[in-house]
Amino acid sequence: MLEVCRFKDTTKDYLTRFYEILDEMIKGMEEAELTDSLSHNFIVQMIPHHMAAIEMSENVLQYNPCCPVRSIAENIITMQTKSIQDMLDVKCTCSKQTNTQQDLCLYRRRFRQITHTMFTEMGEACSDNNISANFMREMIPHHQGAIYMSENALRYCICPGLQPILEAIIVSQRQGVREMKRLLGE
Repeated sequence: MLEVCRFKDTTKDYLTRFYEILDEMIKGMEEAELTDSLSHNFIVQMIPHHMAAIEMSENVLQYNPCCPVRSIAENIITMQTKSIQDMLDVKCTCSKQTNTQQDLCLYRRRFRQITHTMFTEMGEACSDNNISANFMREMIPHHQGAIYMSENALRYCICPGLQPILEAIIVSQRQGVREMKRLLGE
């Protein structure tokens, strides 16, 4: 006989808020005003991505007593708040650097592939009554998306002020993915 997972009320509340945040992130990333500056485009699409990670982390903190996951969530809030501020600090300057239509087309094509995979994997992440595990299964593809989006942008001519931000995203998010995969495996 097939056993149906019955979600606790706290799990339902957690998941309801997660899906609201996911939908807001998708809308923010897809409706960002794009220009002929790849650097600008990265920033205006990554900010809603980071804001969603912060909100998802705040969401899990409301329901999760697990110390390692609380630590991960608190780190995400700290790191991505700083990253948003760093991007806002260079946005005006970076928006002045333009790219060729060919580079913009190639960048956007790969960006759409990355985000489609990320949105799908986050939306279809396995859910059960373990909120800690749910959060990590949702956040791993989110972090991987940020890594791939940053690597994609680094393939092109970008604003010099944006490069260290992208490199920091890659390093911190790879570390986060490793830690979450380790915890899920325990």
